[in-house]
Amino acid sequence: QVQLVESGGGLVQPGGSLTLSCAASGSIGRIGAMGWYRQAPGNQRELVAAITGGGIADYGDSAQGRFTISRDNAKNTVWLQMNSLRPEDTAVYYCAAIRVIGGTLWGQGTQVTVSS
Repeated sequence: QVQLVESGGGLVQPGGSLTLSCAASGSIGRIGAMGWYRQAPGNQRELVAAITGGGIADYGDSAQGRFTISRDNAKNTVWLQMNSLRPEDTAVYYCAAIRVIGGTLWGQGTQVTVSS
């Protein structure tokens, strides 16, 4: 079964850091861009960061200067390093992979809670 498996979420104090990871398992095929989205209660899902197979990264406004996305193409793995976390970063974070054939694959989501 092809799936994206996320890990690294949890509870962190304001100003702290977390690193999320997402690894593809199964025969996922060729992947284009990979990225992270998040959704807080009552809000729409929004882009946090995305990265192409060539390593070009794009960030949502909320992530600029605080978050860093990276990937390992050989391992079909993407990471999101999050620094200077704020309570408003609290959300479920979803990994996404755009497959060349088969469309977008989503992970199950991992909860990030920023609270003192």
